[in-house]
Amino acid sequence: MGISVGVDVGGTFTDLFMMDTDKLTFHTAKVPTTVDNRSQGFLQGLDELGVQPAAIDWLIHGTTAGTNAVLERKGARCGLITTKGFRDVLEIGRRTRPYAYGLSGNFRPLINREFRLEVPERIDSHGNIVIALDEEAVRATTRRLLDMGAEAIVVIFLHSYANDKHEARAAQIVRDLWPNEHVVASHEIIREMREFERSSTVAIHASIGPVVSRYISDVASELKKSGFKNELLVMQANGGMMASSLVARHAVQTVMSGPAAGVLAASAIAKRAGIDNVVTGDMGGTSFDVAIVANGEPIISAEKELAYAVPIRIPMIDIHTVGAGGGSIARLDKAGMIRVGPESAASFPGPIGFGRGGTEPTITDANFLLGRLNPRAITGSSKEAPLDKIATTFESRIGHILGMDACRTAAAILEVANAELAGAIRLVLIEKGHDPRDFALMPFGGAGPLHAVSIARDLNIPRVLVPRYPGLNSALGCVLADVRHDFVQGVNEALGGLDRASIQKILTDQERAGRDLLAREKVSVVRVDVSHEFDLLFRGQSHALRVPMRGSRFDPQELEAEFVKQYLARYDLSLPEMHPMLTNVRTTVVGVREGIDFGIFKPKQGRLQDAIKGSRDVYFDGAWRSAVTYDRDKLPEGATIKGPAIIEQQDSTFVLDPGATAQVDDIGNLLVHVHG
Repeated sequence: MGISVGVDVGGTFTDLFMMDTDKLTFHTAKVPTTVDNRSQGFLQGLDELGVQPAAIDWLIHGTTAGTNAVLERKGARCGLITTKGFRDVLEIGRRTRPYAYGLSGNFRPLINREFRLEVPERIDSHGNIVIALDEEAVRATTRRLLDMGAEAIVVIFLHSYANDKHEARAAQIVRDLWPNEHVVASHEIIREMREFERSSTVAIHASIGPVVSRYISDVASELKKSGFKNELLVMQANGGMMASSLVARHAVQTVMSGPAAGVLAASAIAKRAGIDNVVTGDMGGTSFDVAIVANGEPIISAEKELAYAVPIRIPMIDIHTVGAGGGSIARLDKAGMIRVGPESAASFPGPIGFGRGGTEPTITDANFLLGRLNPRAITGSSKEAPLDKIATTFESRIGHILGMDACRTAAAILEVANAELAGAIRLVLIEKGHDPRDFALMPFGGAGPLHAVSIARDLNIPRVLVPRYPGLNSALGCVLADVRHDFVQGVNEALGGLDRASIQKILTDQERAGRDLLAREKVSVVRVDVSHEFDLLFRGQSHALRVPMRGSRFDPQELEAEFVKQYLARYDLSLPEMHPMLTNVRTTVVGVREGIDFGIFKPKQGRLQDAIKGSRDVYFDGAWRSAVTYDRDKLPEGATIKGPAIIEQQDSTFVLDPGATAQVDDIGNLLVHVHG
């Protein structure tokens, strides 16, 4: 592998992890994200690593640029051409409401109504042409959208998953007239039924395509100027990566790619530590991301709602996000209750403690005030945190209204934040049918370890596993990633009446497409793994079960038997009179890269006493208590630490609450027993 560098550009910090497999060494860096031009922070981080771009063999980048563009509605101006009568699918959606009670709330679609235009054509659900495509109407509509200033364009026709003839022809007409590459037909992104979800997914792709490809192109260009000779690789939401040259065509795959990399690393670390089931809590500056690793593997979902009425239907690591990060702003609502987030101080101006002009009280400031964070050691700053200013702000904004001093106010803010974070984990675990007591909590992100023990106690999770570099976990995940491509083809036919040869052809074509992409990317892999899955349900139902294919050939009888078995196990129900339907055929092609040896993180030999930095007073449960502070880089293997204690490192700080104990394992992880 040579020198591999993983870069995760978050909303607050840019994290970098460099691995030299020839010399068995690694280096890390963490720099503030340059929000106005994120590529600047990217290149600054490489300078911090002390490596010349020309010496880097593999450079893998996880980004939130696409996710943020969707959530903030800052994507490109898009046009949409659709079947006559269906321009409002994106707004009608599933006829849900932003809030369960009352008539408040609003929804802003990714593509404004005036940019959604119709043309005559119609194909039915079996792929039969009902109304021929009006090609002249497509040309006229395309010219109109160009005149309106559209930067990208979507072609999505009814039932194109069953027959893409009209959609493909319309897309070709548009491409002949369109001045850039940002033209997409829905069947090129997703070949599944469900018009709303398909429309939303393709709209996401079109709106972020120009944003993400422009950003990746700028980064790649700057890297090339600096001497980087290879192709930049980009993380995907499914936990794999792809070449940057494919980003424009696969932009939707970059959504949530940064958090996905962190879960990928968590899975590998937990497996190496001998723990099969972990729930991850990735807390950065702006959000808290929760995911489940069950039986050693991250749970992959086929659909996620990025925001209200904005579903995305692609294979992706199942991550649940709440707007509570270290930079989340605390406030009082109209009822006088403390609320935290989703508004964030971000990297600039940031929390008050960062000294960059921030004026709003945040979770990070509460941790400074209560002694959990060292006010004299701030990443990216040479200044001390102004504790007096933080205390004054907490009292004036919140404390005086509630009759509390600054410290009690800060403690209350942390309690509210921890309750919200615990609630997010509880929701995900219970929704998937898991008992929290069967899991370990793995916190990462810069702020995750600060809150981990409190959250675990709230949920009755018995153990916490803190990785060696929690603040850089997503960057490490980029280094660990394989090359992966997922394909899906809608079928929606009775399983018993299917032609084996036609389904086998779909499987063969999807595998070939994946292998072709791997060949184009020119990434060195040790082997290629191919797996096939099928979505099945009983006729008349709407939710499918995913069943893996056994063997190398499609066998409908074997598949039906496995589906019935899984259905009985899942629902404790047998329906022999019902007919199974095959809705989708899925193929995953993975180019497996050479793995890394986690022994590279083995702690240095020494004594626990050598890791002690001193002590400071920390606020726990309404009282100040003296806590020993440790330098994590000097903690020896096998060392046992009893709380209260603070364990500090460059990328994060871990708070070991009173009554908990932590032990250092053979690769530097901290295995924490929450109740001693």
